[in-house]
Amino acid sequence: MSLQERLRRLREAYAPHDYRPLGGYLAAMGVYTSVTLGMAAIVRLTERPVPERVATSDVVLLSIATHKLSRVVAKDAITSPLRAPFTAFEKPIGRGEVMEQVRDQGSTARHALGELLSCPFCLAVWISTLLTGGLVIAPRLTRLVSTALTAIAVSDFLQMAYAAAHRLANPPNS
Repeated sequence: MSLQERLRRLREAYAPHDYRPLGGYLAAMGVYTSVTLGMAAIVRLTERPVPERVATSDVVLLSIATHKLSRVVAKDAITSPLRAPFTAFEKPIGRGEVMEQVRDQGSTARHALGELLSCPFCLAVWISTLLTGGLVIAPRLTRLVSTALTAIAVSDFLQMAYAAAHRLANPPNS
């Protein structure tokens, strides 16, 4: 039995009633692993010191920055051109965000990339890895970019809190 036939059977056994682009997922894992190994190689070649521990302040900063950047890439209407080759617009979901569906046509890699680009939870793994690597390779720049993303995230929450307080203070039937 050929390798292609084995992979087809595996795909059918894994999800007999649903399309799961296992080949695309495998390719995405390969890219992720390559990026991670590439960052490790840069750290080694440049002899950058790897911290024994990451400061709590950096963990908080990168966590909030990861949250914000993953939402910007995966959900913002403004970044929809980045996702358009892999997703289809479904509807606006408020506050400048959109809901999109992954396009099933095309290759398994296209489908997997569509899932990745439209899922903030999925993107967070990649973004967190890049920011963490950046903390070792270019700490000042990474902290600066992460600070800006964190400020935007905090501003978003303040805007939502303000709107909620305004609605409470001014109910529609008063």
